[in-house]
Amino acid sequence: MHYRRLDLNLLVALDALLTEQNITQAGRRLHLTQSAMSGALARLREFFGDELLVQVGRRMVPTALATTLQQPVHELLLQVRATLETRPDFDAATARRHFRLMMSDFVSTVLMTEVTRRAEREAPGVTFEIISNNMDAPVELLERADIDLLVMPIEFVSRDHPKDVLFEDRYVCIVAADNDDVGETLSVDQYLSMGHVGVIFGRARAPAVDQWFMERSGLERRIDVYAMNFGSIPQFIVGTRRVATIHRRLADIFVRQLPLRIVPAPLDLPPLVEALQWHSAFDQDPGTRWLRNLLKDCAGAVASPPTVAPARATGAARGRRNSTRRKST
Repeated sequence: MHYRRLDLNLLVALDALLTEQNITQAGRRLHLTQSAMSGALARLREFFGDELLVQVGRRMVPTALATTLQQPVHELLLQVRATLETRPDFDAATARRHFRLMMSDFVSTVLMTEVTRRAEREAPGVTFEIISNNMDAPVELLERADIDLLVMPIEFVSRDHPKDVLFEDRYVCIVAADNDDVGETLSVDQYLSMGHVGVIFGRARAPAVDQWFMERSGLERRIDVYAMNFGSIPQFIVGTRRVATIHRRLADIFVRQLPLRIVPAPLDLPPLVEALQWHSAFDQDPGTRWLRNLLKDCAGAVASPPTVAPARATGAARGRRNSTRRKST
């Protein structure tokens, strides 16, 4: 289709080119060859009378005109997509749809097993692609509507799109079942003196919430191992004297499968609130609403048992912790 001498298909190419700022990667995004994308860029340059992307060293940099075009073109294509994909109703039993969800391996482990099991019964034509949010810019994928739903701690979701609380969880510690150095509880001093297993995310090396809390509180601990994800933590705990601080729902799964046991966390870590977020263009999409409701129903069905009460530090221990464990400022 053409509008005022412009082939509207070229807007899709323009969006990909301005997003990737690389002809080869834009072609991969649209499943086109490099020569096809180069041809599209040439036609776009001719129509707009502007280079749009210029080579600077090894990078392609958008011109001033391209920068002003990027957001409105992207939003226009999103509105077209939302208009074409949204149906007045969604019959789960007969629907044929593929959903892309981004979340941590923690959320996938404790929630998606039940979601996909129930979906197989209720919506046999629906398929899922679960993508790790262990990357530097998950919110950017939501902004581009490259994913249908994003699940992240509520502190990190975007302010520009609708969201809903999915579930809450608390933190506990896990140790090897045969670790006789640890009794039924951990003191703050013992906890801080032990070797820990932690998790960091992406090239930015973003810490998990427990590490963020420790740094914010000015407390120091020794991290023996940084695991690649939450699911790999137990392999660094079994058969060792180490400890890990993880979500209660995940700990319940681990102790049923491995020689581990749960110990109350000796620090008052804030609860984890996982939020569900979707692009505003698809807020009224019945299919997305169905999936959101399914996720929330399953989150309630697999709720964790009552939280183990945290072991409180004594006044003396607290004083010692504050005087000897705080980082210098």
